[in-house]
Amino acid sequence: MKGLIAKKVGMTQVFDENGNLTPVTVIRVEPNTVVATKTEEKCGYNAVVLGLDDLKESKVSKPYAKQFPENVTPKRHLKEFRDFDGEVTVGDQIGVELFNSIRFIDVTATSKGKGFQGVMKRWGFHGGRATHGSKFHREAGGTGNSTTPGHCLKNVKMAGRMGNDRVTVQNLKVIKVDPELKVLMVRGAVPGVKDATLIVKAAVKK
Repeated sequence: MKGLIAKKVGMTQVFDENGNLTPVTVIRVEPNTVVATKTEEKCGYNAVVLGLDDLKESKVSKPYAKQFPENVTPKRHLKEFRDFDGEVTVGDQIGVELFNSIRFIDVTATSKGKGFQGVMKRWGFHGGRATHGSKFHREAGGTGNSTTPGHCLKNVKMAGRMGNDRVTVQNLKVIKVDPELKVLMVRGAVPGVKDATLIVKAAVKK
């Protein structure tokens, strides 16, 4: 499984050879450092641990620093990719070129937090009539039965905290890979705020 840690830049639009407009998200892929490798004999599975963004020595605790070999600076973000395609060794740098031969990717990140929201925004409820005297515009309506069972059942959709969840968007088409600018352009939107940390992997279902 090919994958890297990246950063979200923002959205823009590009035109193809026929003049068709495509909305794209620009993803900045700085070189990821191979922090560790795991093998079937030692750990029971094959994997590669990648790191991104150097940390100052004053910001690193001794237990955290023990994860990194002597030739690798401690990293802020770490991610393990199982069954990584290709031969790599500790200390190697892997850049956006990894996606040159990939047409579709999956992107995982933490979605934007929207705070406490009602059922119409959170779950898409239609609400009541907007007419005069309705008294039922944006409410949830009934949430439980009467005497039997006499309480609200589990998993009833209600108002509450919305967003700030781990979200994966699948099968995003790769529009352009630019090694010079270290960016990846994909069709459509990806979760997260500007400069959010993304996990970009080759699409599982494509």
